[in-house]
Amino acid sequence: MLTTRSFFDLSDFSHSALFDADKPVWEALNTLKTYMDEHHYPNLYSELCTDGEPLPHSLIIHQGEIFSSDGHIIEHGDTTKGMLKVYRKDDNEELVGAAVLMAGAILIGGRIDIGKGALVEGGATVKSPTIIGDCTEVRQGAYIRGYCLTGKSCVVGHTTEVKHSIFLNNAKAGHFAYLGDSILGRDANLGAGTKFANLKFLGGNVSIRTEDGMVDTGRRKFGAILGDEAQTGCNSVTNPGTIIGKGGILMPNTTAPSGYHKPRNIIR
Repeated sequence: MLTTRSFFDLSDFSHSALFDADKPVWEALNTLKTYMDEHHYPNLYSELCTDGEPLPHSLIIHQGEIFSSDGHIIEHGDTTKGMLKVYRKDDNEELVGAAVLMAGAILIGGRIDIGKGALVEGGATVKSPTIIGDCTEVRQGAYIRGYCLTGKSCVVGHTTEVKHSIFLNNAKAGHFAYLGDSILGRDANLGAGTKFANLKFLGGNVSIRTEDGMVDTGRRKFGAILGDEAQTGCNSVTNPGTIIGKGGILMPNTTAPSGYHKPRNIIR
């Protein structure tokens, strides 16, 4: 009931090795640090991109190289649909798969991997280690605090804070959200202002309430896990250890109780 295969389709997720289909769905949070520590990260830093300082000019990442956007045309289409386009001005040739770091973005630490066609907007702060998937958009004011991994076509939205969390493909936290020690399934979507609390007031491990009784996760910090296509409404909150099955809905202005919520269930 609480195994990974019950919540996620990992068939096209490039980091599926993080998960064991037959283990509890939160087990990936236990292996995330090791997985990311063993990942190979490119060197993004140069005289154009300095560790911990806002970028003075927009930069382009293409085929392992990072260079100035001067002499290029950037078309800001829908990043998540592969519509971010970069062209050379002199011959109008498209740099297929180019990613863009906008002026004002801040990268901290040497372990940051930015996928093809991804966009990091000005004012976003990305701490190491972080893996940003292809065609993922990190919007203005986003704060990625490290040990964060997204699949392709994800959104880390305006003033959204993410810490030690995983986004599967097409997962979106578009506006004013907080995610700590959490997992968003494929096509999961957070309404504006969603907050995932991840630490109990009274301390101790987070346990999950199920029909068969309480299950100790062994984790002191545990936010929420949303199965594929699950959604939250605006200004919703989850208590530590909230697990929502595939297609589940947390209604706006609602606080979800800790525990397991069945697929397609509506939490009011």
